[in-house]
Amino acid sequence: MAEIEATGSSEGTVGEVFRAFLRMGLTCFGGPIAHIGYFRDEFVLRRGWLDETAFGDLVALCQFLPGPASSQLGFAIGLRRGGGLAGGLAAWLGFTLPSAVALVALAKLVPAVAASSLGAGIIHGLKLAAVAVVAQAVFGMARSLTPDAPRAAIALLAVAFVAITGSVGGQIAGIAAGALLGLWLCRTGTSPPGGHLVAPVDSRAAAVALVFFAVLLALALIPVGDNPALAFIAAIYRSGALVFGGGHVVLPLLKAGVVPQWVTNADFLTGYGLAQAVPGPLFTFAAWLGFMARPFGGVLIAAVALVAIFLPGLLLVYGVLPFWNRLRGLIAAEAALRGANAAVVGILASALYDPVWTGAVADVRDFALALAGVLALIVWRLPPWLVVLLLAVAGAARTMLGL
Repeated sequence: MAEIEATGSSEGTVGEVFRAFLRMGLTCFGGPIAHIGYFRDEFVLRRGWLDETAFGDLVALCQFLPGPASSQLGFAIGLRRGGGLAGGLAAWLGFTLPSAVALVALAKLVPAVAASSLGAGIIHGLKLAAVAVVAQAVFGMARSLTPDAPRAAIALLAVAFVAITGSVGGQIAGIAAGALLGLWLCRTGTSPPGGHLVAPVDSRAAAVALVFFAVLLALALIPVGDNPALAFIAAIYRSGALVFGGGHVVLPLLKAGVVPQWVTNADFLTGYGLAQAVPGPLFTFAAWLGFMARPFGGVLIAAVALVAIFLPGLLLVYGVLPFWNRLRGLIAAEAALRGANAAVVGILASALYDPVWTGAVADVRDFALALAGVLALIVWRLPPWLVVLLLAVAGAARTMLGL
């Protein structure tokens, strides 16, 4: 095991890590970018667990890898502070548990709520909130990840892949094609500056984690026959392993993997809207899907789905950490990442149309409410949870007034 670099205060305890990240899980609203800002304030500025250079290196690593960037960053901070894997898992559990429990609790209430006309209006408002949130994500990611003609072309090509195939295979092919085109078209620039990152991960243990990641991904790509629960979990793991960009980008992969086989489009969009209203990582949406999956869904499948979607990203962080100082200097790797990120913008734009738009916007009044949500997020900069609440109220009001 490599010695932890002497940046920040000395090694802490697993319990300390869990309590600190539980607080983050209860209070961190706003998505992965906001979460990273919360982490910097809490663990660099307030607690002094690591310095700016180490924090920046960990952010770069987590943005480079597939998976949920903010959860991976929390796991990496927990690894350092907690002295190894137990600390990383404590950080992940503390950050993830509150939103997962909240979404499963809400999933238990949805059937009863949807049975009333008022509840149906609230759920329709949640679907419109999903339109607004995904539109904001497409807009923001397009500005940062497709700022030039080559990357805009890669994004458009990814849309074509998805439109032609209409399956998760098209999404995977689009990401792979984007990475290959990035090697050719996106080699400008240099690797981001950073220090010498040292982490408490043995290189042999890291290699085992990478092999485990690859084996599970291979198994997830193989048809599993007549076992629907296993096929569902394979789809969840596959989505977590292949999502570049984290956050909202997991939406199209999950939709292609589980809708309509096990989760209805209505339940999918309702859960996605509710996921914006709870703190913590968006990937806990998998717990909602696990509970709502039919005919085998429930609390147990929700827990397994929760682990399945996060596991690939955590395995990658654990596996790549000892080699990051060498990997970050490869221009080819940076170029491939630029191309892959451009492709995911196109894939998310496809998801904005189907299932998000087609499943929520039925008339011009729906369009007006969704547009108001987009403006509230992008122009007026209201927090996502508040926009979700306002659109849920608007949906209920429409139903009550018969509009």
